[in-house]
Amino acid sequence: MTAVDSAVMVIDAAKGIEAQTLKLFEVCRFRNVPIVTFVNKMDREARDPFDLLDEIEQNLALDVTPASWPIGMGRDFHGCYNLFDDRLILISRSREEKPDEGETCNGLDDPKLDELLPEHTVGQLRDEVEMARGLCPDFDLQSYREGHMTPVYFGSAINNFGVRELLEGLAARAPAPRSQAATARTVVPEEDKVSGFVFKVQANMDPKHRDRIAFVRLCSGKFKRGMKMRHVRSGKNLNLHNPVLFLARDWELAEEAWAGDIIGIPNHGNLRIGDTLTEGEDLQFTGIPSFAPELLQKVRPDDPLKAKHLGRALVQLAEEGAARALKTFMGSDWVVGVVGALQFEVLAERVRTEYDVAVRFEPAELYTARWVEADDPAMLKRFFDENRTAMAEDHDGAPVFLARNAWHLNRAEEDWPDLKFLKTKEQNLS
Repeated sequence: MTAVDSAVMVIDAAKGIEAQTLKLFEVCRFRNVPIVTFVNKMDREARDPFDLLDEIEQNLALDVTPASWPIGMGRDFHGCYNLFDDRLILISRSREEKPDEGETCNGLDDPKLDELLPEHTVGQLRDEVEMARGLCPDFDLQSYREGHMTPVYFGSAINNFGVRELLEGLAARAPAPRSQAATARTVVPEEDKVSGFVFKVQANMDPKHRDRIAFVRLCSGKFKRGMKMRHVRSGKNLNLHNPVLFLARDWELAEEAWAGDIIGIPNHGNLRIGDTLTEGEDLQFTGIPSFAPELLQKVRPDDPLKAKHLGRALVQLAEEGAARALKTFMGSDWVVGVVGALQFEVLAERVRTEYDVAVRFEPAELYTARWVEADDPAMLKRFFDENRTAMAEDHDGAPVFLARNAWHLNRAEEDWPDLKFLKTKEQNLS
């Protein structure tokens, strides 16, 4: 499939937009990346499609237009009608069976629909699509590519249903790989030299081998397996002998890749989110945001003798972007910050199973965290000394202010107007 420059935002059909989804949206808006929405789990009891479209529009301030429309939900989920291509696709409950390519129709009045669907179902489909077309704007390619509109697909990923239509829609309508801003200049995809940046790190994808994969988005050039790439942050050269390509659960060695492709690079912790790889040029890509956490809790090991093991586990999870690990300067507490409450349970399970450390999370009585920066190092040191009990450092060693409440944060901002209290900052920029 042709490389494209677009993000897919997945929404649970029963839960709607979750905190992690909002963070993905903030990243995409930060980088001006167009978004396609996939409403997943339609084979389970779900919310009304109109409610989901309204939630997307209201919470994300995006125009929404349905690219497909679900036919029922839960046990009565028959499939979807592709509104862009006028094609009926029926679901198969067998995972081994290949997805149906669908039946091309001549609009919703085509008699084929009456033959293939129950009478009450086809009537509901026609009524709902007519209403959706009346309420939602028509698809506008330019508006989508500028990030103002999101086409919405419905489906069930576990049944591999609706995924092909989503991918085909991306290939047909998403923009080609765009130029990427860097500190020194703008990098265009057509350049001969290879360059890319790490946007995600995943540890322990294979727990037996304690592996660690850095996902690299190529920005220019043609990549070939075995190339030597410069790791700009460290200044070292990396021999990329075993890069991989991913499609869902399938892996394969990446013999070659082009600008816009994403490759996975196995490593032992030397690659972090925001790192730049080039064929020798000293570049640093920008527009890779890091967000301050919204929820904060202290974490302790059940066995005090495993405190160091816990610290290493939290740092590794923080480096892959799973959470923010903050080490307080007063005492030896670790504070973990996340964007959704469920992440605390996920982190506790990962630390237990992947690092053999049983932990418990405890309320921290903290309101929020903010990175603190200043043009004058002496001023930053004075602030640090006067607020040592409220200071911590993240896994990169950057100073972080832990506010007890909104008044505490506002007072610090008023008393120190020359300091920057950052909710969002660039990754790996000095």
